[in-house]
Amino acid sequence: MIHANSATLATPYLQVRGVGMTFGPVTALSGVDIDVVPGQVHALLGENGAGKSTLMSIISGTLTPTSGSVSVGGIERTGLTPAEALELGISIVHQTPALLPDLTVSENMALAIPRSLRPSVFEIGPWVTEKLAAVGCVVHPDTKCGDLPIAERQLIEIAKALATETKVLILDEPTAPLVQDKVDLLFERVRSVAAAGVAVVYITHRIPEVRELADTMTILRDGRVRGSYDPQTLTDDEIITLIAGRDVDAVFPPKRQGPAGDGLVVDALSGRDFDDISFSVGAGEIVGLAGVAGNGQVSLLRALAGLTPSTGSVRLGGTELSLTSSANAHRAGVAFMPADRAGEGVLSEFSIRENAALGAFGRFLRNGIIDRGRESRLTTEMSSALTVKAPSVETLVGNLSGGNQQKVVLARALLAQPTLILAEEPTQGVDAGARAEIYAQLRAAADDGMAVVVLSSDALELEGLCDRVLVISRGTIVESLSGDDLTERNMMSAMVSSTGHRTEKSESDDARGRGSVATAPSRVARSLPSYILLGAVVLLALIATTQNVRFLGEANISSILLTTTALGFIALGQMLVVMTGGIDLSVGPLTGLVLVIMSFFWYDGASVTRLLGGIVIAVAAAIVVGAINGGLIRGLKFTAVAATLVTYIGIQGVSLLLRPEIDGYVDFTILDVINYSLGPVPVASVIVVLAAVGLAVALRYARPGIALRASGSNASIAEKFGVRTGVTVTAAYVGCSLLTMLGGIMLVGQVGVGDPNQGITFTLASITAVVVAGTLLRGGSGSPIAVLLGALLLQVILAMANFLRLGTAWQYWLQGGIVIIAAVLYIGLQKRQATRHH
Repeated sequence: MIHANSATLATPYLQVRGVGMTFGPVTALSGVDIDVVPGQVHALLGENGAGKSTLMSIISGTLTPTSGSVSVGGIERTGLTPAEALELGISIVHQTPALLPDLTVSENMALAIPRSLRPSVFEIGPWVTEKLAAVGCVVHPDTKCGDLPIAERQLIEIAKALATETKVLILDEPTAPLVQDKVDLLFERVRSVAAAGVAVVYITHRIPEVRELADTMTILRDGRVRGSYDPQTLTDDEIITLIAGRDVDAVFPPKRQGPAGDGLVVDALSGRDFDDISFSVGAGEIVGLAGVAGNGQVSLLRALAGLTPSTGSVRLGGTELSLTSSANAHRAGVAFMPADRAGEGVLSEFSIRENAALGAFGRFLRNGIIDRGRESRLTTEMSSALTVKAPSVETLVGNLSGGNQQKVVLARALLAQPTLILAEEPTQGVDAGARAEIYAQLRAAADDGMAVVVLSSDALELEGLCDRVLVISRGTIVESLSGDDLTERNMMSAMVSSTGHRTEKSESDDARGRGSVATAPSRVARSLPSYILLGAVVLLALIATTQNVRFLGEANISSILLTTTALGFIALGQMLVVMTGGIDLSVGPLTGLVLVIMSFFWYDGASVTRLLGGIVIAVAAAIVVGAINGGLIRGLKFTAVAATLVTYIGIQGVSLLLRPEIDGYVDFTILDVINYSLGPVPVASVIVVLAAVGLAVALRYARPGIALRASGSNASIAEKFGVRTGVTVTAAYVGCSLLTMLGGIMLVGQVGVGDPNQGITFTLASITAVVVAGTLLRGGSGSPIAVLLGALLLQVILAMANFLRLGTAWQYWLQGGIVIIAAVLYIGLQKRQATRHH
């Protein structure tokens, strides 16, 4: 490894000059200058809110600086895009893993890494496995990232960055969620890439990591550079003083002599990954949970919070608790602080006040109405006590640093005035000064009579903060340490002596214990919505046949398939926009507009030119409608409902203007071509099936398809991958309109006359087909095959109602019932899956 005294002689590959960044009234950076040299590990230290992550976001292209410039390879730039940063060889591992939750590990890697550096998506599995193994991760490539615990996601993020031909590697708190063996492996990789000439920027709050890795370190404080130093020449106290700009008091507050009263009593508690656990935590006592990752301590804490099922007895203050849900636990006086603050801890679009007050509404109610003055006063007082760095409590939490977000999580727990606080990794990614403040608040809570349970992977933290520590191995308590016996050495000894014999177990077994997935997800599980819908179609068809044998006759089958084809095309288009997190209300009127247009061009005796002209105008109309929808949503920031409602009204108005009354009959020869069948199977229905299969392949294996799903999964993260989300979303709306146009042509074959009102019902029908297919309305996921089966199911219901002479009301009731059953079923499956992976 090249050391600081020689590395500084090299020409910097990355130079930051005079960079400033403001967010409204908040100045995050001011006049920052930094040089990053190839072959050097450059540590960047500073308190939470000092500007470290903001600076890295500017370098990686996520943010454009208010002032100053960034020079890469000698070329000065005032701002970069994420795609440009990637092309210049800048890779970043974010403090909160920037992975798309609805995409698999392979898809995340395929989207982030240039084609020249990876195999095709059809062959990417073994390559991904190899890259993950290099950082000690055994997750299966086909696992959805949203199903993985944060530690595994962090390893994938690291593997993703190392898989590129990086010239500048930025690591923002990479070790926060990792256990020691993974940290050692990461350090080995960092040293090897630095030795190969890569410039490494390493952001951390852990001074021992700086000493072990860094050639030089730069201190940021209040958005300004305070100096660069050789980390080996300063003591820990001197570094902490430079970071804080002041002398920091003792990190850990003094401990109490013993518990003040009855608190938490756990008796024979069992659940996922733990069994027959019994212990107590007195009111006024802080008890820590220690253990090697994957030994059940996380599951135990989440069970006490009511987040995972458990059996046994739990009493709090002498009252038996029912931990069937987190809501029950909260009402009983339990406050939970999750480790994954971004995913579970805060609502980034809410203010500090709103986040802090979420768990304590009862304190702010007056005659059933929230007293905003009291709410603001108490949240401001708590924010000040925790020194949350923000202009006011009205600041959005998403604009805060990770450490300040953690303080907001603690503020919410304390404002609730609970009887029990459950803190999972309470200082993860938090600077030294903020740690001392969090420790002081937890101790103050205990002094006020609360029972506190702290789960931490930092043995020194447990030793300094806790009155007792319980060491957990293989789901049981193997040691209880207190007093003089409560030392880091004794904790580590208990962990190693209890788990050392497990080294013969396969890595896949350990991976499962940590919540990762080491085997391929079941194909049946992935295709479950399709199987459910197919089963429902068969069941309803059999029921109808028992009442009327003609239901499965050739004529009825052909009729059902034809109507399914029209709805199928439109529903596939609707699915595209729903997968981006949007919706298109204009598909119904657009279908009617296509019908009206064709009634002017496809009349009896029309020339070939006239026939083709109708198609060209219909295609053009579809493209214009899709572009308008996309422009209103992405350009003018309309909501999807508002934008497509505007086009809904406009299109319907145009249709009625063109055909005020039903008129314009289509040539029967054209109708025969559209409806042409081979036996009972219309050719058009084969085409729509091929379209669904093609879409399924494109969404799974083609970069544009993966980018579309990424835009709906998380647009801000997708942009960090270089996805042009605005173009992608607009393309989805154009694609929806074009598919709707095909559905309109199929409607021509069924109606045969210009009727502007014929298409309106397709808006609701297409949305219903998408919903019953299990497509996530928030975006990111969906199955074209399931959507097509959903359309078929709706047409079978309509045909069944007609054959059984049921009224129109029954048609709506049956469809509504199917939607409710599907929603309940899919939500239940999602909850079960989420429980399995936590």
